[in-house]
Amino acid sequence: MDILENIRTKRVFTKINLRWEYNNIRIKKRDKWKVTFIILEGSFEPTVIFFGLTNLPATFQAIMNELLRDLINIGKMAIFIDDVIIRTDTEEGHNEIVVEVIKRLEKNNLYVKPEKCKWKV
Repeated sequence: MDILENIRTKRVFTKINLRWEYNNIRIKKRDKWKVTFIILEGSFEPTVIFFGLTNLPATFQAIMNELLRDLINIGKMAIFIDDVIIRTDTEEGHNEIVVEVIKRLEKNNLYVKPEKCKWKV
């Protein structure tokens, strides 16, 4: 279903923005060699993903899609990198979906930036 077509029928929206999105994704131990770089003091092996890595936005988008796939598939939400939009027809059930999304994000060490969120618009 087309996203714009789906949004047209919805009445209640919540926009959630993530804080430090990329810096919360840990690099697997077996992949650290791929991002290691040389500095004056020796070599540096980062433990989390950092800005500037090739395909970083696509990788993060894939992680978010997998994390919230069931809600995306039933048309309750859409994700674009660090922005999560929850949309429902009525206020009934909207809060439960928002709470479920926030729980999943927290469980995966992804946190909300409240000052950039819009609740039940």
